[in-house]
Amino acid sequence: MPEIRQILLVEDDPNDVTLTLAAFEESQMANHVDVCVDGEDALDYLHCRGKYTERKPANPVVILLDCKLPKVSGIGVLKVIRSSEKLRTIPVVMVTSSRENRDLATAYELGVNAYVVKPVEFNEFTEALRQVELFWAVLNEPPPK
Repeated sequence: MPEIRQILLVEDDPNDVTLTLAAFEESQMANHVDVCVDGEDALDYLHCRGKYTERKPANPVVILLDCKLPKVSGIGVLKVIRSSEKLRTIPVVMVTSSRENRDLATAYELGVNAYVVKPVEFNEFTEALRQVELFWAVLNEPPPK
């Protein structure tokens, strides 16, 4: 039986959350996805604080992070992750609709592992997310605990 790996999806658009979860379910990989709807919620999750104080303090195998988020932007979340001794080794994939060169350059300067622009067409969107899940949550070896 494959190991169940934890994925953190940080996405504020409910439609994109639904599509992402449907794509993952359709792929039938044994991964668990937690969803945070803004940057502040994601940081609380990662630091096991606020409503996440009871969460087992294990890092997700990958974080799928939208760039444009309320409260704390995806870039702001990435800055915190990369500056934290506890979190900096977590692979972070920006999954965003932003094609702005500034966002792309800043994300890579801060150490994002990959930057995926969300396809507009439904089938392309779900296939892109299945590929992201396959690589980062199944094929890629995460850092040792």
